[in-house]
Amino acid sequence: MTADAGGSSPSPSDDVARLTDAQRSLRAQLLATEHWSLLASRSTTQSEVLTRIAIFLTLVSVGLFALGVMGNATQFRGWFGVAALAVLLLLALLGIVTELRVFNTATEDLAYVLAMNRLRGAYLDLDPGMERYFLMSAADDMAGMERTYFPFASRRKTQMFASSMMVILVVETALIGLFVGSLTFALSESVGWAIALGLVVAVGSLLGWLRWGYRSYSAVLRTHIPLRRTPSDPPSDPSPSDPSPPDGALRRRR
Repeated sequence: MTADAGGSSPSPSDDVARLTDAQRSLRAQLLATEHWSLLASRSTTQSEVLTRIAIFLTLVSVGLFALGVMGNATQFRGWFGVAALAVLLLLALLGIVTELRVFNTATEDLAYVLAMNRLRGAYLDLDPGMERYFLMSAADDMAGMERTYFPFASRRKTQMFASSMMVILVVETALIGLFVGSLTFALSESVGWAIALGLVVAVGSLLGWLRWGYRSYSAVLRTHIPLRRTPSDPPSDPSPSDPSPPDGALRRRR
């Protein structure tokens, strides 16, 4: 085989055009195998992180219930303060570990979506007529990612704030605020300072987690180099031919 003139690399369509029917069939099988592998990995990752979230929320419920029982037993005196701080610290540390896993899962899920979008593009190289049947995007750029995540509407902030990530983030920052407020009250016995510092730390922790998650999410998009980009003005999807006869034919039949 000789190289193309000018040293230019062949386009995907040119590469597919050179394949025999047997090679096309083999490529489709390999792409389908990779697609199923990505689906299985994505499903396993989502199941694992949801289990981690459920375990953490269960531990938070048990820990707060235990504090209530200990408070009734000790009349909130004596060793109750030390026990409460220890329980809140343990729950806050477990929340940090869980939150790290949740944010890492978000970036992993983004990688899975981009990879499956790229595979859809490979399917279209084999059979361009399949494009009209794909609801998700076949482009592995940012616009294609957003279409795959939100195929029927544009991305809204409410979808992020209603996610499992935000639920666990609110619980974790509340625990951190409770721990800091309780520690401040134990050291200074000032309710005002305890509430103020607890709120400041909780809000600061929430904003810090959001900023870190946004930067890690954006880093994936900056590192990724798309093979197929979403056209700025995509062509309208051709509708299937109408099986009903035209009006003129109906009039002639009558």
